[in-house]
Parts: sequence; structure tokens; C-alpha cells
Amino acid sequence: MRTFLLFAISIFNVLVLKAQFAPQVGIDGHTGIYKDSTVFVNWATACTLERGFQNIANPSLGLASVGDENSPIGKVTGAVLSLGDGGQATLTFEYPIYNDKGADFAIFENGFLESNGSERAFLELAFVEVSSDGSHFVRFPAVSNVENAVQIAGFANINAREIHNFAGKYISNYGTPFDLEDLKFEEGLDVNHITHVRIIDVVGSIDPMYASYDSQGNIVNDPFPTPFSSSGFDLTGVGVIHQKTPTSTQEKTKQVEVYPNPAKDFIEINMPHNETYTIQFYNLFGQNVLNKNIQNQQKIDISTLAAGSYIGIIKGADYTNTFRWMKQ
Repeated sequence: MRTFLLFAISIFNVLVLKAQFAPQVGIDGHTGIYKDSTVFVNWATACTLERGFQNIANPSLGLASVGDENSPIGKVTGAVLSLGDGGQATLTFEYPIYNDKGADFAIFENGFLESNGSERAFLELAFVEVSSDGSHFVRFPAVSNVENAVQIAGFANINAREIHNFAGKYISNYGTPFDLEDLKFEEGLDVNHITHVRIIDVVGSIDPMYASYDSQGNIVNDPFPTPFSSSGFDLTGVGVIHQKTPTSTQEKTKQVEVYPNPAKDFIEINMPHNETYTIQFYNLFGQNVLNKNIQNQQKIDISTLAAGSYIGIIKGADYTNTFRWMKQ
């Protein structure tokens, strides 16, 4: 009898360890946030994209192709951006996100429940990273307790209770929340001034050649392969809960003017107040390509930059503005 009890206790402990996180939407204790919730004060305003393969183990199939950089901008509407295996999208915002009590932002995917009433769901997961300068990114400590001895098939389901701090934990129209408090001690990150949120598709293969690993070194097992144009994480939006909006009358009246746009050799930056600002330019890969100090109106030489889209971030003592422009 004692042996049996010890065995039963051991099995119970394993089950507890494998089901220790918040459950799926519709079950008491879930943390998913509905897209129409009044907690959302704003949404992502720009996106840069690096596609992944439809099947990383068979690159000949090409890249995922559903959606584009406009799909996850603004409030969730049902438009989808498919990242592909290992693909990534970097979102920027009108104003920085800051750390406050509870979740600070939420990421939406288009997973769906099993049809038999089970709490299991088709979920495609992604890592989430944030940056306060567009260059240095820090990843949320994600944990997967999903069994990884047997590959989860392309259309199979997983239990939300077994995953934590992965985007895609919740079904369509319900955002997965992220709390910047988790990262407050990370060097080089200002959790009260988050300008970029990056979503990186989890390659759900349990083959070590292609696998993704959680913060504890576990292989992350999710539906794989999904060799279609809609492969990988399907991003539908990023909702902001705590937004660092202008607080002073002077700050609210500040407007940045950037022209011409598109530009070829020079752009002019016009700031209405006699202050010194720093401006940083980033390409679509998040690389910092130019830094300048500016004051009032200033012409900046961009002739050496490659043609394409860029993100500009202007910072002052009490002011931050992000804008997008095109180099011809």
C-alpha cells in the first residue's frame, strides 16, 4: 500500500508541475483579455516584418505569405499576419509603453478551441521581446511544460495551462497579457519607456536541428509542421494597456515635421521648440543606422543610406516621437 501511495503522490506531483499556469479562455482563472476591453488605450501603429519558411525543414516550399505589415496595425479586426517558422514582426507605437500594476500590453493570435468542449485548443506560439531603444531587445521568460517526447501534429491541440509568457496562449480575439514587471531588473532596458515589441515565431519541431527552447532549456512543442502560406504564428494585433502619453500642455503641443517623404538625399526635421533632441534611424531589421543631435530645424544627409523604409525615433527631455519614412 505504501508503494502505491508513493507512486500516486509522484504522479500527482508530475501533473501539478505540468499544469501550473492560467487556463484557457472560458475557464475560471484565465487571464485572456477580450479585444473590446476598455483596458486598451491604444494599439500598434507600425510593423516591420521578417518572414520565416512555411516549413523550416523543407525550405523549397518558400516563405509564409498571408498578410502584410499593415495587417496587425490598429485594433484587432480579423486581419492576420503569418510569420512562418521562426519569422518575426517588430511593432512600434504612438507613445511608449510603461510598467504599471498588472499587464502592460497584450498580443493577439487567431487560435481556436477544440469542437468537443475540451479546454484544449489549436495554439501557435511565439516568444515576445521588448526594447526601449529599438536596438537592444530583452525576451520575456517563457515556460513550456508541454510534453516533448512526441511531436504535436500540424493540426493538433495543446493546453494553455502548460504554457506561460508565450504569445498565442489564448484563442482568437483574446489577447495574451504581458507584464513588464517581469523584466524590471534587465540591464539596458527601461521598462517605463518601451518603444518596440518583437514577436518571434516558435518553431514547434522537437527535432533539435530546428527546435526552439524556452527560458528553462525545454524544447517547445507546438503544432508542426504547418506547411502552408499561413504557416507559423498568426499575429492579429498588439493592444496597449499602459501608455506613456504626454502630460504637460507644452508637450502636447509639440509636433515633429519630417519632409520630404519619401526622400532621396536629405530630410528636414522641424521641431517647434528651441530644445536639443536626439534622433535615431533604424532599418527594417532593427539595426541602428544613423544618430544625430538636432535643434529646431535641421537638414540631415541620408544619401549614404540604402533605399527602403526606416523608423525614426526623436527623444527629448520630456518628449518622444516615432515616425516612419521612405528613402528612395
